Amino acid sequence: MQLKLFLLFLLIIPGLSGIAYGHTIDAVGEYRVEIGWMNEPVVSGETNAIEFYVSPLIVCPEISEASKCAESQEFQNGISNLRKTVKIKLIYKDENITLPLSPDHNIPGKYHAFVNPTVSGFYQANILGTIVDTPISLSMHPPKVDERSYIEFPEPSDITITQMIDGHTALIEDVSDMKESINNLEKKQSDNIGYVGIGAGVIGIAIAVIALSKSKN
Repeated sequence: MQLKLFLLFLLIIPGLSGIAYGHTIDAVGEYRVEIGWMNEPVVSGETNAIEFYVSPLIVCPEISEASKCAESQEFQNGISNLRKTVKIKLIYKDENITLPLSPDHNIPGKYHAFVNPTVSGFYQANILGTIVDTPISLSMHPPKVDERSYIEFPEPSDITITQMIDGHTALIEDVSDMKESINNLEKKQSDNIGYVGIGAGVIGIAIAVIALSKSKN
């Protein structure tokens, strides 16, 4: 039973350690609106853009909440000619900047608001203006901007030797604990050779998962 739980835990780890990215969707009057980052994962210090989509909102008789109704639909039949009537105010703490929209010439109803987020963290995007005849004043939140050092190679210069040593020490301790747990399980299941092979495979997977997780911290 313990071995089964341990294997189940390892299967769950990748889903927890990964970073989820996506767009934020809402509704304004008769329209579905959607925002997100153009390039994901988005990191500080790189030119990016807020993607902004506008399309008609299809009525959902079975869903009373407009935002939930919008989330249940895909972007289609986009609304054009909003470049001059809608702007995005991007806010980070006490700082803000108003960004004009640039239409995507290949996809009607899709726009870009280009920006270089210089600091990691959560930003707020206020959508302001008018969609055709419908006023819009909506606060939306695109996914978090990550620290640029997470993807720099080789190691970023601002990482100290102490931080590197601490990271490797923690990794070694985690692996040692994992091996001890596997050894205990193998002793209890010594009459079944198959468990020994599984234990060895589990160690390999665990080491890879832990190493990946430590490299991102």
